[in-house]
Amino acid sequence: MASSPSRASVHGSPEKFRVAVGCGVGATIETYDFIGFGTAAALYFGDAFFPGSDPLSASLMSFATLGVGFAARPLGGIIAGHLGDRIGRKPVLVSSLLLMGIATVLIGCLPTYQQVGIWAPVLLVAVRIVQGLAFGAEWGGAILMTFEHAPWRKRGLYTGITQAGFPVGLLLANLAFLLSAGLGGTLTWRVPFLLSAVLIVVGILIRLKIDESPEFEELKDSGEVARNPILEVLRDDWRNVLRTFCLRVVETAGYAVSVTFMLSYLELDTSPTSGSLSLLALTTAAGIGIVATTLWGHFSDVFGRRPIYLLGCVAAVAWGVPMFLMANTGSAVLIVIAFVISYAICQNSLAGVQGAWFSELFETKTRTAGASLAYQISAVVSGFTPMIATALYAQAGWLGPALLFSGYGVLGLVAAVLTRETWGPVQKAEVAAVERAATGKEEAVV
Repeated sequence: MASSPSRASVHGSPEKFRVAVGCGVGATIETYDFIGFGTAAALYFGDAFFPGSDPLSASLMSFATLGVGFAARPLGGIIAGHLGDRIGRKPVLVSSLLLMGIATVLIGCLPTYQQVGIWAPVLLVAVRIVQGLAFGAEWGGAILMTFEHAPWRKRGLYTGITQAGFPVGLLLANLAFLLSAGLGGTLTWRVPFLLSAVLIVVGILIRLKIDESPEFEELKDSGEVARNPILEVLRDDWRNVLRTFCLRVVETAGYAVSVTFMLSYLELDTSPTSGSLSLLALTTAAGIGIVATTLWGHFSDVFGRRPIYLLGCVAAVAWGVPMFLMANTGSAVLIVIAFVISYAICQNSLAGVQGAWFSELFETKTRTAGASLAYQISAVVSGFTPMIATALYAQAGWLGPALLFSGYGVLGLVAAVLTRETWGPVQKAEVAAVERAATGKEEAVV
């Protein structure tokens, strides 16, 4: 294992559940802000910021703006990884949430192309970059804080609780867009972003009450804090960075095809109800995904990290073509089912395992840097995937993005086979030995 279990880490900290929920709430808010942009880009930003283009070209430019935020995420991950391993996990958590909130509220205030011309998309890109930096800093701090507070045997479950904050944010974002659809005009997309201000205040108050990671405190007390975490992890553990990058791509880029691009694909339907149907389908999938993500994390505690990940990757490989065939029927029921399978199975089975598996692959002193770097670099691929999928659709029809989705599944499958198990029989036996030793000492004292 990347680090050996101590008695404290075996049982977890006294506030382990509160930390998991608190980090999950922050993840919910950040996802509401960041993913809400994806929904708006697919449904509204083409007309608001890139008018005068045909629908397909407007979608391409809108998705390019979406991708800029993903491109900024690695820089956010690098900065947060360095600070998280140098000064602590908690400061990163609070600052990333505050930065995201400011940027998101500003999106709700932006002028449109009709109001200020070319400055409208320029301002949109600038604020999107700030969003990307903030979201890039979020994951490492939230997941690793939860991981390092959690009991060793339930780290998949506890990090799964925090990861479930992402489908909660997705659910809230799409509910907001669904409910604002009747407002008309630019209020349809402005109101969901402006509502973020309320969520940010709640999130900041919760995160300020969370204690620093006990493992980081031990590391700081021992004087073993890494001087340059990013350089150290790239020098000593670059293979795990590469593996984690590939493992992450299948999940996040798969989401970009099956959800972000699919929203735009269904919007090309001339039916006036296609947009509402897409949002309803995604909202349903996100609601199921809240439970699914936590359960997949729990299953990784029971069966191991790699078997669950292999299952998710195989599902992704097989699902590409059937997903589009179901969407092409135009049936509301089949479209909802397609979104549920894409999200709750293909995506959540991977996301639920990542928090524990990625954290266990790296040493404590470079854990934030290593996990965040790999996690966020993969975001560059996923960020531009909707644009790639749109271009493939223009050339080859729906089969192009369908094969792209399956291709990402193949990449993840190969990476999962090549990545070591971190919670198998050997690791479980090691934890059991620490538990027996701790119990023996307690009995001897009595």
